Amino acid sequence: MQLSDSEQALRDGTAGEAARRAVDMQIKVGDFFGAERFVPISSAHVMADSEALGEIGIRFLEELAEIGAKFSVPTTINPRGADFLHFQTLGQSDDVVAQERRIVAAFEKLGALAVNTCINYESITPPRFGEHLAWGDTGTVIFANSVAGARSNFEGGPVAVAAAITGRTPAYGFHLDQQRRATVNVEVQAVPKEPSDWGAIGCWIGRQVSDYWQVPALTGLDGQPSITELKQLGASLASYGSLAMFHLVGVTPEAPTLAAAGGGREPARKIVMPPDGIEQAYRSFQPESEQPDLVVFSAPQLSLVEIRRIADLLAGRPVHSGVQLLLTTNHAYRSLAERLGFVAQIERSGGLVLEDVCFYILHARELGQKNHWRTLVTDSAKLANIVAGYGYNPVLRPTAICVEAAVTGRLPW
Repeated sequence: MQLSDSEQALRDGTAGEAARRAVDMQIKVGDFFGAERFVPISSAHVMADSEALGEIGIRFLEELAEIGAKFSVPTTINPRGADFLHFQTLGQSDDVVAQERRIVAAFEKLGALAVNTCINYESITPPRFGEHLAWGDTGTVIFANSVAGARSNFEGGPVAVAAAITGRTPAYGFHLDQQRRATVNVEVQAVPKEPSDWGAIGCWIGRQVSDYWQVPALTGLDGQPSITELKQLGASLASYGSLAMFHLVGVTPEAPTLAAAGGGREPARKIVMPPDGIEQAYRSFQPESEQPDLVVFSAPQLSLVEIRRIADLLAGRPVHSGVQLLLTTNHAYRSLAERLGFVAQIERSGGLVLEDVCFYILHARELGQKNHWRTLVTDSAKLANIVAGYGYNPVLRPTAICVEAAVTGRLPW
């Protein structure tokens, strides 16, 4: 990599040992991916929950703080692995909470905004067209690249920390024009009717296009989808296809036309999603039990609009005695939802609104074993994909069906 004078100074240790370690780590990453230079970043976003970090990872953060590391750009952190107010209700141990408190303390010493959210793009640091970022969490990255036209790769936790310290990241992958061009045209003949349908579309496409370096361009979808719908589409594509970017022709910034999405020419490969593709995605998740053990609205965290919709769908009805209903969001949205009465509505029905967490990060395998949870109903295609690996029987259904399952204890289909 070619270093500027200021970058060479970082490597020489003029800004301290922490910055020297950080830039050395980034140079190794850049060399691996063939980057020729660094680009300055506007912000960083770090994935760092206790399950992923373990004791070694927590010590890594604490040691950086001890030697005086400081973040040089606005930096947010992903959801925690414990809700400090409700962990006992869920059956989590004091040890997990203690680890999460250490992580938060270390990040605060480093200078992070300890907002514990996977929807920083909605509520904290909205990305701008063309700016370079160093973000972790697949849902945040694909939203920034595809919906806003900002530029980021999937940054692993330690490398995102390094970028937050140095204020730059190696220029490879989705920081470069050539990587952002559409590689496959997906003609969508299915018609989405609600946000979870967009997640089902992402599930269907991700199973066909499962390569980080591929960029699907979606055609055939009329209208202007909402932020919630784009959020579900992106998170699902990232989960099933490991994709970091998509183009929705006529909607996303770099794709006014299919040819523009492809950098001046249409992609050579084409896939057709049939009219029943959404239904196919839903039907691929089948319950093992007539009664679900829990219904979860999570992954990504819910916006204020999504929380209100679930409260309205519950309409004061009690949750079935054999079903646990969980929602996850960040502190900012939960506080607003509480002030507006949505949290009280949901809790009167018997649901729990958790803050600063996402379900699959809550040491989900241990939670399932402790609470004897197996069949999990959700409207999140991303969550349905991930929790299967934690020993759950996931069932993906539209939001209203999920609420009915929570209230009646039965799935209508």
